[in-house]
Amino acid sequence: MDDRVDNCHVTLRDFELSDVDDFMVWATDGKVANRFCSWEPYKSREQAELYIKSVVISHPWFKAICVHGKPVGSISISRGDGTASCRAEIGYALASNWWGKGIATQAVRLALSTAFRDLPNLERIEGLVEPENLASQRVLEKAGFVKEGLLCKYLIMKGRTRDFYIYRFCCSDLHI
Repeated sequence: MDDRVDNCHVTLRDFELSDVDDFMVWATDGKVANRFCSWEPYKSREQAELYIKSVVISHPWFKAICVHGKPVGSISISRGDGTASCRAEIGYALASNWWGKGIATQAVRLALSTAFRDLPNLERIEGLVEPENLASQRVLEKAGFVKEGLLCKYLIMKGRTRDFYIYRFCCSDLHI
């Protein structure tokens, strides 16, 4: 199946505090947060403002996924420390009313096209996806990630130990 971005101009940009209302659309949506995200749905605008101020704006690579200039999701690349600084983990969330349109795949592709330049000496980006999250697996696969294997009982999330597939994209996979 082809990407279905149908007339949607997808871009990535830095978040601004003025994006809080758009951020709240997906951050308060239980369909987005409850099942596969590590965070719970946000309860207040103040909680979202604090998160944007204290985490998002200061993060080295945390972007708004925009459609026609309006934020509809977020994508981040979080680099490892010390001996793991050659790799990073990708994470993304998209407002549920934009699911199934190819926007997340396009956002991941855009992230890959700039992250290796923005983050010096980065060689590998990993994505961790629960086996039940078929949509996110498809996003990574369509963006060129390779499934490396299953990490059994890998993380405790929302009180339950969970398995994750690990996907990887290496800088040598990038065709510029």
